[in-house]
Amino acid sequence: MSARAMTLSNDSFFQQFDLTSEAETASLGARIAKFLRVGDTITLAGTLGAGKTVLARAIIRHFLPAEEVPSPTFTLVQTYETPAFSISHIDLYRVKARSEVRELGLDEALERGVLLIEWPDRMGDLLPVDRLDIVFEGVEDDETRILKLIGRGSWAPRLRELGR
Repeated sequence: MSARAMTLSNDSFFQQFDLTSEAETASLGARIAKFLRVGDTITLAGTLGAGKTVLARAIIRHFLPAEEVPSPTFTLVQTYETPAFSISHIDLYRVKARSEVRELGLDEALERGVLLIEWPDRMGDLLPVDRLDIVFEGVEDDETRILKLIGRGSWAPRLRELGR
């Protein structure tokens, strides 16, 4: 796993990770999980099969190692209760309108826990400003993934720390 970093502004920080296996993706997920706290939003953007659910699963399993973590593509939201807080894993792939997003009760879920949101583009301006955005990019071979992380607001200093 290799990484590059840069400050974008006073309240945002960029970190790129080049991952060569699913195990490295899971390892990064466990590292991210150590920085989570109530009220956090993590967005996961990328094409189908890019590794979004693999990373979300690793974050959840950091807190609940034996937990079955299916993709929430059809349920839209799967909630997990950890000893510290709840984690809502959200997949908005099938959502067609922002009104559908409002019906999911994400504001209430954020008050008591963490949101992991796949396909965040479906939310538009409903996304919290303070968040960690993760963009998955594939490269020519099937295994290597480039993950671009942008820490906004309170995530900027945590992302700096994560890269150390």
